[in-house]
Amino acid sequence: MGWAEKRTGIAFAIALFAALAAPDAYAANGAYAVDAADISEVGSCKVESWMSVATNTDFSAVANPSCVVNPFTPIELSLNTNRARSDGEWSTTLSPKAKTNFVPTGIGRWGFSAYAGGSFDAATGENLSAFAVIPATYRLSETMRINLNGGWLWDRTVDRHYLTYGIGFDWKFTDTLQWTIEAFGQAGASDTPSVVQPRFQTGVRYRPNEIFSVDVIYGRNITGENANWITLGTTIRFPVEGAQPEHRRTGHL
Repeated sequence: MGWAEKRTGIAFAIALFAALAAPDAYAANGAYAVDAADISEVGSCKVESWMSVATNTDFSAVANPSCVVNPFTPIELSLNTNRARSDGEWSTTLSPKAKTNFVPTGIGRWGFSAYAGGSFDAATGENLSAFAVIPATYRLSETMRINLNGGWLWDRTVDRHYLTYGIGFDWKFTDTLQWTIEAFGQAGASDTPSVVQPRFQTGVRYRPNEIFSVDVIYGRNITGENANWITLGTTIRFPVEGAQPEHRRTGHL
């Protein structure tokens, strides 16, 4: 795998794993929480957005633009903006993230990347959390992969540290449809039991071309509130002109 392909991989992974880091916003692979180790082409950009509603009336609307730059090594920079309602209270959080890939993925072997960031209250500027995560991906074939995530989260609102974890499975079962199932969460002391209980999501992505995709997702306990969630998400990509299509660089997924 050449340097250009390594740079391609760095882009995609950075934005994805804000989910395990910020209790009120998840953003790994769009609205999914478990990140892959793959990334995109230097110079490419994308805008992920989604809306989620819960059975307890909680709500979340997210916009997550990201671009891949190469100041010294390929890095994807993203800014997750989340307007949310929880227990009747509205908030807006900003979660900047940066990610890089250091072992490319491939069929029959593990690939690894790393990212770090934090979240802030948009109204007050208060630092709400800080996090660091290692995503790992094992490609079973061109259409199936397993993603593992492990990391650290500092929830500054309660001044507690957590271990974060995630496991996910992606299967592209047609040329345009992909199924994802994942479990994730955070381990540590908490006064609210549901905060440290496992969280779950499963959904289908429809991707008719290299530019656009849409996701429909069911989730459980997504932000540690012990409710059911329905999410509708979209991704619009702005690939580098003349770059090789993503599915040809990293397999069909």
